[in-house]
Amino acid sequence: GSPVPPEERRLRDKKHLDDITAARLPPLHHSPAKLLSIEESIAIQIQQKEAYEEMQAKLAAQKLAERLNIKMLRFEPEGNASMQYREVRDED
Repeated sequence: GSPVPPEERRLRDKKHLDDITAARLPPLHHSPAKLLSIEESIAIQIQQKEAYEEMQAKLAAQKLAERLNIKMLRFEPEGNASMQYREVRDED
């Protein structure tokens, strides 16, 4: 025994693992974790909670509308509906 260089030893160990197991770590799709201050963490949690509650409210309104069979129609007070009335004219 002569000592094996660390790089060669690492490659040999990796090849050995490849030979004995098919398990692989999933590829890293996101940036690695980073440390946040307590203030940043709380701000992010509050923002996520508000977004979650807004989504829940929209979903609840949608389910309720479906259950009550309510159709949401577009309301345009200045649109075509206002033109359907007769114009009032002075008769001098």
